[in-house]
Amino acid sequence: MSTIPSAEVVDGCKTFIPLENNPDVLSYLCGNLSISQDLAFHDILSLSPEFVGEWYPRPCHALILLAHTPIYEAARSTIEPTITEYHSSGPHEPVLWMRQTIGHACGLMALLHIVFNLEGRRYVTPGSELDTLLQQAIQLGPTERAQLLYDSKFLEEAHMDAASGGSSTAPSPRDENHHHFVAFVQEEGQVWELNGGMNGPLLRGTLDQGEDLLSEKGLSLTVKDFLDAAEQDGHEQMSIVAVTGANAVAPRST
Repeated sequence: MSTIPSAEVVDGCKTFIPLENNPDVLSYLCGNLSISQDLAFHDILSLSPEFVGEWYPRPCHALILLAHTPIYEAARSTIEPTITEYHSSGPHEPVLWMRQTIGHACGLMALLHIVFNLEGRRYVTPGSELDTLLQQAIQLGPTERAQLLYDSKFLEEAHMDAASGGSSTAPSPRDENHHHFVAFVQEEGQVWELNGGMNGPLLRGTLDQGEDLLSEKGLSLTVKDFLDAAEQDGHEQMSIVAVTGANAVAPRST
């Protein structure tokens, strides 16, 4: 069995190998974290209405987006300063948001933001090490919560194992990373953008009953800004993975 690489301290900060936005890698990471196998990941190859209707399981209540830095900055540079600094904690918050303090860990953060908020956290295995971490995180303020994640050897080993086994050659934690992960979660009709690099959670809007994140309105509240930025700036380095749960139904064959 190969040895799991360790994180490195770069400029005083624990730093991981960047994660691929790849369904196989995300599924493997879920296995490392003892997340329910009912959670599934699907590469979004096209967002044309015809393709969406024929190819992707529905409903889809979470998306993971990976964007090249110029796309991310074009889509979010004016929005980020408007987000209020988050200071909340406790079980009654509408979503659980976590600040990222680990370098190159935005892929892990995106997955955790989804699993810790999607469908009442039903995909976190009760009694698992991840469940223990979640219960601790809920009670902590944002600074202490970030430190809990930073200090977790369990999260480090789970991430580094998955990140070192992707389809491309794994970079060093010391290599520059020019991409950003963003998580979108629909919970109780509300659409949240959850990014540990921002000041807090961002409520994007509300969907009507029967709509999901792959509906026309769902896409407009999530990835449309990034798609528009990519088209305007001529950058194409972006990927989207749809996340579906136990209630997802495969499209009927045509």
